Amino acid sequence: MKNYQNLVPRFIKYVKTETRSDETSTTVPSTHTQVEFAQDLAKELKDIGMQDVRISPESAYVLATLPSNLDDDTDVKKVGFIAHIDTADFNAVGVAPQIIENYDGVSEIKLGDSGYSLSPAEFASLKKYQGQDLITTDGTTLLGADDKAGVAEVMTAMEYLIQHPEIKHGEVKIGFGPDEEIGKGATRFEVDDFGADFAYTVDGGPLGELQYETFNAAQAEVKFIGKNVHPGSAKDIMVNAIKLAMEFDSMLPAGEVPEKTDGREGFFLGFAIEGNVDAAKMTYIIRDHDREKFEARKAFLQQIAQQMNEKYGVERVIVELEDQYYNMAEVIQKDMTVVDIAEEAMQNVDVQPDIFPVRGGTDGSMISFMGLPTPNLFAGGENMHARFEYVSVQTMEKATDVIIEIIKLVATK
Repeated sequence: MKNYQNLVPRFIKYVKTETRSDETSTTVPSTHTQVEFAQDLAKELKDIGMQDVRISPESAYVLATLPSNLDDDTDVKKVGFIAHIDTADFNAVGVAPQIIENYDGVSEIKLGDSGYSLSPAEFASLKKYQGQDLITTDGTTLLGADDKAGVAEVMTAMEYLIQHPEIKHGEVKIGFGPDEEIGKGATRFEVDDFGADFAYTVDGGPLGELQYETFNAAQAEVKFIGKNVHPGSAKDIMVNAIKLAMEFDSMLPAGEVPEKTDGREGFFLGFAIEGNVDAAKMTYIIRDHDREKFEARKAFLQQIAQQMNEKYGVERVIVELEDQYYNMAEVIQKDMTVVDIAEEAMQNVDVQPDIFPVRGGTDGSMISFMGLPTPNLFAGGENMHARFEYVSVQTMEKATDVIIEIIKLVATK
């Protein structure tokens, strides 16, 4: 096994830096902490010997190049690796990771003095990490392995290749981007400026994950217009916007929600509601792997609104839809080379590829539709976005192995 001596210290340093994104912000990146972290990463890239290091004024991505060391790279593709620097909207101030060495696979892990713990009885994934070293939270914050594990792995792979020039490789492009967690990070990504022929996001979960099929995704804001009068004289006059919202939601299929679906089954998720008698608003996300079913789901919301408006004889329900990203399989399946290389690389370093449709999306979903095929590789995180998050050191090392092996394979294709 390669010696990645800086991998864990680098990861610990990264997660201790607070970089939450903010959906309400209008700046790029959405938070100043991401700006500062991007500047730190740019300096680190220069320090390890990467070239053409810069922060894009348009996208705020930290970009860098590892030059080819081949005698002739005329026909060698340029491969890119992308990871995001922001973390989810859960407490990330004062992250204090703890390392559990040689975990036995059965014991409960106390998360600091928080009163919380990780137990195999509740989190069965722990059982597969017997004999490995786990990095957990102290129970008061998230960990940030999503996606600082990916950032650390990509950075460490670049450092290793620079320190081992005997490993032959073509030109490699690196991008560390902001605001993935709020779905805005890749909207300004500049494919031409990045300069790769194909790429990978290193933003997946457990060992072996290789994903090239994601949801199609949209968000709907449904506004309800009521009529508020004094309740003492409200008969046949008042229209309660809260009741309208409840009526609308009741007309959605009860079984097509996240908690009752899996695999390629799509869903509607009502995740925010606000309002009063006079006016209310519900926010939904719509997800489906199949484009036709996805479009049908959006149309169904409009149909419900139309039906209710006809019932009440006036426009009381307004649906505003915004597409967020599409299933990148539509792009990647046209040429599966990028997936085949990753699969071969995993097998070469004794990792069993686990290929399945991800019930979510990555920056690669949007970037693939920009013309740069970008499937997703595992980074190692488990239970992401909250206090029970953890990552295996050995999985992070394997992810770094896979990145290096992909680069080696690309140089020989």
